[in-house]
Amino acid sequence: MLELIVAFAVGIIVLALIAKVITLPLQVVWKLITNSIAGAIILWVVNLFGAGVEISILNALIAGIFGVPGVIVVLLMKYLG
Repeated sequence: MLELIVAFAVGIIVLALIAKVITLPLQVVWKLITNSIAGAIILWVVNLFGAGVEISILNALIAGIFGVPGVIVVLLMKYLG
């Protein structure tokens, strides 16, 4: 009987670890997607003021990952490059 309880507990722990390993990359991907959407919105707002920056996937990712400093980098790339 004790072996059955230990095996059940080990099984639950293994399932919890597998679930953690599977959900961790999904959380990172979800955060990257939401940050990229936020970066695109920030770039759109900057464009409302006449900056003329093209909203591409790369620009949205840079602005999404780095936030306001990313938007500044995108603007610098636009005007210096």
